[in-house]
Amino acid sequence: MTTTHTYSYTRTHTATHLTDVILGAIADILSDLGIGTSRLTNDWVQNENALKAWIEEGSLDMVVLECHQPSGIVAPVLEFPVSYTASGSGDAEFTASRARMARFRTKLDHVPAGTTYRLFCSFNGPRTPQPGWGPGLRASTDGLRGITFGTLGSAPHASAGMRYLHT
Repeated sequence: MTTTHTYSYTRTHTATHLTDVILGAIADILSDLGIGTSRLTNDWVQNENALKAWIEEGSLDMVVLECHQPSGIVAPVLEFPVSYTASGSGDAEFTASRARMARFRTKLDHVPAGTTYRLFCSFNGPRTPQPGWGPGLRASTDGLRGITFGTLGSAPHASAGMRYLHT
């Protein structure tokens, strides 16, 4: 009984931590790119609840941020893959990743005024439906170059990384 409680408690805290890391990174990136964040702010609780639920159940494979420029170009694209471990070993990592992320964000390409964004999630199996989230079609990433950031955040049972795709 204690093992189940500890696992559930730890997985819940991990889901909360990684959700904060991913959504915080997305908000920072949109701000740095000069893309309005009012929709992200307005939908924060809905997005937060969905990501937390999916990470807690282990179904979330990746969160994707696509930047849609007025010319029709979709770039940059940022992917936030989530990986899971059964052991529950690992420490919450935040401060070092935040500092690395701040340095990384200075390297982001600029986008023209009027650029908007879309969020997508992919899954590694069945998931619980969440309000405000439905099927969507990602833009092609053919022709984009990628840079892997590495681990954005980690905690017992899961971690999140980041990959930056650009022209």
